[in-house]
Amino acid sequence: MPGTFSQVLLHVVFSTKQRRPWITPEVAERLYPYLGGIVRAERGTLYDIGGVEDHVHLYLRWRPDGAVSDLMRTVKARSSKWVHETFVELRDFGWQEGYSVFSVSKSQEATVKSYIARQREHHEVEDFRSELLRLLEAHGVAHEERYVFD
Repeated sequence: MPGTFSQVLLHVVFSTKQRRPWITPEVAERLYPYLGGIVRAERGTLYDIGGVEDHVHLYLRWRPDGAVSDLMRTVKARSSKWVHETFVELRDFGWQEGYSVFSVSKSQEATVKSYIARQREHHEVEDFRSELLRLLEAHGVAHEERYVFD
């Protein structure tokens, strides 16, 4: 086969350090496009982004020759630096150390995008801790709850 063809679709979730509520609507309005720019610069495609004050969900297409860990290290480092430079009052801002990533079937794209779009309403009835544990279980990700949160 002369080329590489792929459809690597990912749902990535990560939170602010200690789940602090730093991502106000005003911050999100500028942060989300910035995160998309980082993904594009790394040769990925951000299809959707959303979240609430203490965490972010990304739905993206990633390239087959790139490590997700490299992408996430870059996304978090560059965006953290940008937040510090752009919002001086958020000098303590930081992202949690890890992240969760789930593969997405193209047939489930609408469901994932709808889920991300409804984060505000979703978190009126479920907190982030419960949400993440439920996602880990639903995707069959082995984990020990005591190591999931800092």
